[in-house]
Amino acid sequence: MSAATTTVARHSSRSSGLPQHQAERRLGRRLLLPTAILLTLMVGYPIVWALRLSLFSDSITGQTHLVGFDNYARALWGSDAVQFWAAVRDTALFTVAAGGLELVIGVAMALVMSHLGVFRGLVRAMILVPWAIPTAVAAVLWKWMLTPNGIVNELLGRQILWTGETTPARTAVVLIDVWKTAPFVGLLVLAGLQLIPKDLYESAKIDGAGAVRRFRSITLPLVAPAILVAMLFRVLDLMRMYDTPAILTNGANGTATLSLFTYEHAIDQAKFGYGSALSTLTFMLIFAAAFLIIRLCGVKVFASDREGSGG
Repeated sequence: MSAATTTVARHSSRSSGLPQHQAERRLGRRLLLPTAILLTLMVGYPIVWALRLSLFSDSITGQTHLVGFDNYARALWGSDAVQFWAAVRDTALFTVAAGGLELVIGVAMALVMSHLGVFRGLVRAMILVPWAIPTAVAAVLWKWMLTPNGIVNELLGRQILWTGETTPARTAVVLIDVWKTAPFVGLLVLAGLQLIPKDLYESAKIDGAGAVRRFRSITLPLVAPAILVAMLFRVLDLMRMYDTPAILTNGANGTATLSLFTYEHAIDQAKFGYGSALSTLTFMLIFAAAFLIIRLCGVKVFASDREGSGG
Protein backbone atom coordinates (compact mmCIF):
# COMPACT_ATOMS: atom_id res chain seq x y z
CA MET A 1 0.00 0.00 0.00
CA SER A 2 1.37 3.46 -0.93
CA ALA A 3 2.15 6.19 1.59
CA ALA A 4 -0.78 8.30 0.37
CA THR A 5 -3.24 5.43 0.77
CA THR A 6 -1.86 4.62 4.21
CA THR A 7 -2.24 8.26 5.25
CA VAL A 8 -5.85 8.31 4.03
CA ALA A 9 -6.57 5.07 5.90
CA ARG A 10 -5.06 6.43 9.11
CA HIS A 11 -7.08 9.64 8.83
CA SER A 12 -10.22 7.57 8.16
CA SER A 13 -9.53 5.35 11.17
CA ARG A 14 -9.09 8.37 13.46
CA SER A 15 -12.26 10.04 12.19
CA SER A 16 -14.38 6.88 12.39
CA GLY A 17 -12.91 5.49 15.59
CA LEU A 18 -12.13 2.12 13.91
CA PRO A 19 -8.82 0.23 14.24
CA GLN A 20 -6.39 0.92 11.41
CA HIS A 21 -6.65 -2.52 9.77
CA GLN A 22 -10.45 -2.27 9.66
CA ALA A 23 -10.24 1.21 8.16
CA GLU A 24 -7.80 -0.02 5.50
CA ARG A 25 -10.10 -2.92 4.68
CA ARG A 26 -13.09 -0.58 4.34
CA LEU A 27 -11.07 1.77 2.15
CA GLY A 28 -10.05 -1.17 -0.04
CA ARG A 29 -13.69 -2.15 -0.54
CA ARG A 30 -14.58 1.41 -1.53
CA LEU A 31 -11.74 1.57 -4.04
CA LEU A 32 -12.79 -1.76 -5.57
CA LEU A 33 -16.49 -0.86 -5.74
CA PRO A 34 -16.43 0.99 -9.13
CA THR A 35 -14.56 -1.87 -10.81
CA ALA A 36 -16.89 -4.44 -9.22
CA ILE A 37 -19.96 -2.56 -10.48
CA LEU A 38 -18.51 -2.27 -14.00
CA LEU A 39 -17.61 -5.96 -14.16
CA THR A 40 -21.03 -6.94 -12.83
CA LEU A 41 -22.72 -4.94 -15.58
CA MET A 42 -20.41 -6.25 -18.31
CA VAL A 43 -20.74 -9.89 -17.24
CA GLY A 44 -24.19 -9.89 -15.70
CA TYR A 45 -26.11 -8.20 -18.53
CA PRO A 46 -25.20 -10.78 -21.24
CA ILE A 47 -25.98 -13.65 -18.85
CA VAL A 48 -29.37 -12.22 -17.92
CA TRP A 49 -30.18 -11.48 -21.56
CA ALA A 50 -29.20 -15.02 -22.63
CA LEU A 51 -31.37 -16.49 -19.86
CA ARG A 52 -34.30 -14.36 -21.01
CA LEU A 53 -33.76 -15.27 -24.67
CA SER A 54 -33.61 -18.98 -23.83
CA LEU A 55 -37.20 -18.86 -22.59
CA PHE A 56 -38.59 -17.67 -25.93
CA SER A 57 -39.22 -19.34 -29.27
CA ASP A 58 -36.85 -19.07 -32.25
CA SER A 59 -37.63 -16.51 -34.90
CA ILE A 60 -35.51 -14.36 -37.21
CA THR A 61 -38.47 -12.05 -37.87
CA GLY A 62 -38.62 -10.79 -34.28
CA GLN A 63 -42.03 -12.35 -33.57
CA THR A 64 -41.34 -14.63 -30.63
CA HIS A 65 -43.47 -15.98 -27.83
CA LEU A 66 -42.74 -17.35 -24.38
CA VAL A 67 -42.13 -21.10 -24.33
CA GLY A 68 -40.76 -21.46 -20.80
CA PHE A 69 -38.31 -24.32 -20.40
CA ASP A 70 -39.20 -26.05 -23.68
CA ASN A 71 -35.81 -25.21 -25.20
CA TYR A 72 -34.05 -26.83 -22.25
CA ALA A 73 -36.32 -29.88 -22.39
CA ARG A 74 -35.60 -30.27 -26.10
CA ALA A 75 -31.88 -30.60 -25.39
CA LEU A 76 -32.02 -32.61 -22.17
CA TRP A 77 -34.65 -35.23 -22.99
CA GLY A 78 -36.42 -34.10 -26.16
CA SER A 79 -35.77 -34.43 -29.88
CA ASP A 80 -32.11 -33.35 -29.64
CA ALA A 81 -31.24 -35.27 -26.47
CA VAL A 82 -29.13 -37.91 -28.25
CA GLN A 83 -27.03 -35.29 -30.03
CA PHE A 84 -26.73 -33.10 -26.94
CA TRP A 85 -25.56 -35.87 -24.63
CA ALA A 86 -23.18 -37.12 -27.33
CA ALA A 87 -21.67 -33.62 -27.40
CA VAL A 88 -21.42 -33.69 -23.59
CA ARG A 89 -19.69 -37.08 -23.79
CA ASP A 90 -17.20 -35.93 -26.42
CA THR A 91 -16.47 -32.72 -24.51
CA ALA A 92 -15.87 -34.67 -21.30
CA LEU A 93 -13.63 -37.12 -23.17
CA PHE A 94 -11.47 -34.33 -24.59
CA THR A 95 -11.35 -32.56 -21.22
CA VAL A 96 -10.19 -35.63 -19.31
CA ALA A 97 -7.79 -36.97 -21.96
CA ALA A 98 -6.18 -33.71 -23.05
CA GLY A 99 -6.25 -32.16 -19.58
CA GLY A 100 -4.66 -35.21 -17.98
CA LEU A 101 -1.90 -35.47 -20.58
CA GLU A 102 -1.19 -31.74 -20.42
CA LEU A 103 -0.90 -31.91 -16.65
CA VAL A 104 1.52 -34.85 -16.67
CA ILE A 105 3.63 -33.50 -19.53
CA GLY A 106 3.54 -29.96 -18.14
CA VAL A 107 4.80 -31.08 -14.72
CA ALA A 108 7.56 -33.11 -16.40
CA MET A 109 8.58 -30.12 -18.52
CA ALA A 110 8.64 -27.88 -15.45
CA LEU A 111 10.85 -30.32 -13.54
CA VAL A 112 13.28 -30.52 -16.47
CA MET A 113 13.39 -26.74 -16.93
CA SER A 114 14.00 -26.17 -13.22
CA HIS A 115 17.31 -28.10 -13.51
CA LEU A 116 18.59 -26.56 -16.76
CA GLY A 117 20.50 -23.67 -15.19
CA VAL A 118 21.84 -21.20 -17.78
CA PHE A 119 19.84 -22.79 -20.63
CA ARG A 120 16.49 -22.37 -18.87
CA GLY A 121 15.60 -19.11 -20.65
CA LEU A 122 16.40 -20.51 -24.10
CA VAL A 123 14.39 -23.69 -23.55
CA ARG A 124 11.50 -21.69 -22.09
CA ALA A 125 11.39 -19.51 -25.21
CA MET A 126 11.50 -22.55 -27.49
CA ILE A 127 8.68 -24.47 -25.83
CA LEU A 128 6.49 -21.36 -25.86
CA VAL A 129 6.34 -21.38 -29.67
CA PRO A 130 3.40 -23.85 -29.93
CA TRP A 131 1.44 -21.97 -27.27
CA ALA A 132 2.05 -18.64 -29.03
CA ILE A 133 0.57 -19.92 -32.31
CA PRO A 134 -3.16 -19.07 -32.60
CA THR A 135 -5.35 -22.15 -32.17
CA ALA A 136 -6.96 -21.78 -35.60
CA VAL A 137 -3.54 -21.55 -37.29
CA ALA A 138 -2.30 -24.60 -35.38
CA ALA A 139 -5.40 -26.57 -36.39
CA VAL A 140 -4.92 -25.70 -40.08
CA LEU A 141 -1.23 -26.64 -39.85
CA TRP A 142 -1.98 -30.00 -38.27
CA LYS A 143 -4.85 -30.68 -40.69
CA TRP A 144 -2.35 -30.38 -43.53
CA MET A 145 0.17 -32.65 -41.77
CA LEU A 146 -2.52 -35.26 -40.97
CA THR A 147 -3.72 -35.76 -44.54
CA PRO A 148 -3.38 -39.34 -45.90
CA ASN A 149 -0.19 -38.33 -47.72
CA GLY A 150 0.96 -35.93 -45.02
CA ILE A 151 4.16 -35.85 -43.03
CA VAL A 152 2.69 -37.67 -40.00
CA ASN A 153 1.74 -40.76 -42.00
CA GLU A 154 5.10 -40.63 -43.77
CA LEU A 155 6.91 -40.69 -40.43
CA LEU A 156 4.70 -43.49 -39.09
CA GLY A 157 4.90 -45.49 -42.31
CA ARG A 158 1.14 -46.11 -42.21
CA GLN A 159 -1.93 -44.78 -44.00
CA ILE A 160 -4.17 -43.54 -41.19
CA LEU A 161 -7.36 -41.59 -41.94
CA TRP A 162 -6.91 -39.13 -39.11
CA THR A 163 -10.06 -37.15 -39.85
CA GLY A 164 -12.15 -39.91 -41.43
CA GLU A 165 -12.61 -42.33 -38.52
CA THR A 166 -13.79 -41.83 -34.94
CA THR A 167 -10.79 -43.02 -32.91
CA PRO A 168 -8.09 -41.35 -35.05
CA ALA A 169 -10.11 -38.11 -35.22
CA ARG A 170 -10.52 -37.94 -31.45
CA THR A 171 -6.85 -38.82 -30.97
CA ALA A 172 -5.82 -36.05 -33.36
CA VAL A 173 -7.90 -33.44 -31.53
CA VAL A 174 -6.40 -34.46 -28.18
CA LEU A 175 -2.81 -34.55 -29.46
CA ILE A 176 -3.10 -31.15 -31.15
CA ASP A 177 -4.38 -29.56 -27.96
CA VAL A 178 -1.68 -31.26 -25.87
CA TRP A 179 1.05 -30.13 -28.30
CA LYS A 180 -0.16 -26.57 -28.13
CA THR A 181 -1.02 -26.14 -24.44
CA ALA A 182 1.28 -28.41 -22.42
CA PRO A 183 4.01 -25.70 -22.46
CA PHE A 184 1.57 -23.26 -20.84
CA VAL A 185 0.92 -25.73 -18.03
CA GLY A 186 4.66 -26.30 -17.71
CA LEU A 187 5.34 -22.59 -17.23
CA LEU A 188 2.64 -22.29 -14.57
CA VAL A 189 4.08 -25.23 -12.65
CA LEU A 190 7.63 -23.90 -13.12
CA ALA A 191 6.57 -20.65 -11.46
CA GLY A 192 5.40 -22.69 -8.47
CA LEU A 193 8.63 -24.70 -8.39
CA GLN A 194 10.75 -21.57 -8.25
CA LEU A 195 9.02 -20.52 -5.02
CA ILE A 196 10.11 -23.66 -3.14
CA PRO A 197 13.06 -22.89 -0.79
CA LYS A 198 16.21 -24.80 -1.74
CA ASP A 199 16.95 -25.38 1.95
CA LEU A 200 14.13 -27.93 2.11
CA TYR A 201 15.80 -30.11 -0.51
CA GLU A 202 19.19 -29.80 1.19
CA SER A 203 17.70 -30.85 4.53
CA ALA A 204 15.93 -33.79 2.88
CA LYS A 205 19.17 -34.93 1.27
CA ILE A 206 20.95 -34.80 4.62
CA ASP A 207 18.15 -36.93 6.10
CA GLY A 208 18.73 -39.50 3.36
CA ALA A 209 15.61 -38.86 1.25
CA GLY A 210 15.94 -39.96 -2.37
CA ALA A 211 14.69 -38.13 -5.46
CA VAL A 212 11.29 -39.85 -5.44
CA ARG A 213 10.80 -39.21 -1.73
CA ARG A 214 11.76 -35.52 -2.13
CA PHE A 215 9.30 -35.17 -5.01
CA ARG A 216 6.43 -36.77 -3.07
CA SER A 217 7.12 -35.06 0.26
CA ILE A 218 8.35 -31.61 -0.81
CA THR A 219 7.82 -30.79 -4.48
CA LEU A 220 4.32 -32.14 -5.05
CA PRO A 221 2.66 -30.67 -1.91
CA LEU A 222 4.25 -27.24 -2.33
CA VAL A 223 3.58 -26.98 -6.05
CA ALA A 224 -0.03 -28.23 -5.68
CA PRO A 225 -1.57 -24.70 -5.74
CA ALA A 226 0.10 -24.00 -9.10
CA ILE A 227 -1.09 -27.37 -10.43
CA LEU A 228 -4.63 -26.58 -9.26
CA VAL A 229 -4.58 -23.22 -11.07
CA ALA A 230 -3.30 -24.89 -14.24
CA MET A 231 -5.99 -27.58 -13.95
CA LEU A 232 -8.72 -24.97 -13.58
CA PHE A 233 -7.49 -22.99 -16.59
CA ARG A 234 -7.37 -26.09 -18.77
CA VAL A 235 -10.74 -27.52 -17.69
CA LEU A 236 -12.48 -24.19 -18.32
CA ASP A 237 -10.81 -23.91 -21.72
CA LEU A 238 -11.28 -27.52 -22.83
CA MET A 239 -14.98 -27.60 -21.92
CA ARG A 240 -15.60 -24.80 -24.42
CA MET A 241 -13.30 -26.20 -27.13
CA TYR A 242 -14.34 -25.08 -30.60
CA ASP A 243 -11.50 -24.13 -32.98
CA THR A 244 -9.61 -27.40 -33.32
CA PRO A 245 -12.52 -29.81 -33.99
CA ALA A 246 -14.30 -27.23 -36.15
CA ILE A 247 -11.31 -26.83 -38.47
CA LEU A 248 -10.01 -30.40 -38.32
CA THR A 249 -13.24 -32.41 -38.74
CA ASN A 250 -16.14 -29.92 -38.63
CA GLY A 251 -17.51 -31.94 -35.73
CA ALA A 252 -17.66 -35.26 -37.58
CA ASN A 253 -16.59 -38.67 -36.29
CA GLY A 254 -17.14 -38.13 -32.58
CA THR A 255 -15.61 -34.66 -32.31
CA ALA A 256 -18.78 -32.55 -31.96
CA THR A 257 -18.16 -30.61 -28.75
CA LEU A 258 -20.77 -28.60 -26.87
CA SER A 259 -19.51 -25.36 -28.40
CA LEU A 260 -19.79 -26.82 -31.91
CA PHE A 261 -23.28 -28.15 -31.19
CA THR A 262 -24.36 -24.77 -29.83
CA TYR A 263 -22.85 -22.85 -32.76
CA GLU A 264 -24.58 -25.09 -35.27
CA HIS A 265 -28.02 -24.35 -33.83
CA ALA A 266 -27.55 -20.74 -32.72
CA ILE A 267 -25.68 -19.38 -35.75
CA ASP A 268 -25.95 -21.79 -38.67
CA GLN A 269 -29.66 -22.48 -38.11
CA ALA A 270 -30.46 -19.06 -36.55
CA LYS A 271 -32.23 -20.65 -33.57
CA PHE A 272 -31.31 -17.96 -31.10
CA GLY A 273 -33.65 -19.00 -28.30
CA TYR A 274 -32.57 -22.63 -28.47
CA GLY A 275 -28.94 -21.58 -28.88
CA SER A 276 -29.19 -19.43 -25.75
CA ALA A 277 -30.56 -22.41 -23.84
CA LEU A 278 -27.63 -24.53 -25.04
CA SER A 279 -25.20 -21.77 -24.03
CA THR A 280 -26.78 -21.63 -20.58
CA LEU A 281 -26.50 -25.40 -20.17
CA THR A 282 -22.85 -25.26 -21.26
CA PHE A 283 -22.17 -22.51 -18.73
CA MET A 284 -23.83 -24.53 -15.97
CA LEU A 285 -21.74 -27.61 -16.79
CA ILE A 286 -18.51 -25.58 -16.81
CA PHE A 287 -19.44 -23.90 -13.54
CA ALA A 288 -20.24 -27.27 -11.96
CA ALA A 289 -16.90 -28.72 -13.10
CA ALA A 290 -14.95 -25.75 -11.72
CA PHE A 291 -16.87 -25.90 -8.45
CA LEU A 292 -16.14 -29.61 -8.04
CA ILE A 293 -12.43 -29.13 -8.72
CA ILE A 294 -12.16 -26.35 -6.15
CA ARG A 295 -14.35 -28.21 -3.68
CA LEU A 296 -12.56 -31.54 -3.94
CA CYS A 297 -8.99 -30.34 -4.52
CA GLY A 298 -8.78 -26.67 -3.66
CA VAL A 299 -9.79 -26.81 -0.01
CA LYS A 300 -7.19 -29.47 0.78
CA VAL A 301 -4.48 -27.78 -1.30
CA PHE A 302 -4.86 -24.32 0.17
CA ALA A 303 -5.38 -25.65 3.70
CA SER A 304 -2.06 -27.50 3.52
CA ASP A 305 -0.46 -24.42 1.98
CA ARG A 306 -1.62 -22.26 4.91
CA GLU A 307 -0.34 -24.83 7.39
CA GLY A 308 3.02 -24.82 5.66
CA SER A 309 3.15 -21.02 5.72
CA GLY A 310 2.18 -20.93 9.38
CA GLY A 311 4.86 -23.45 10.26
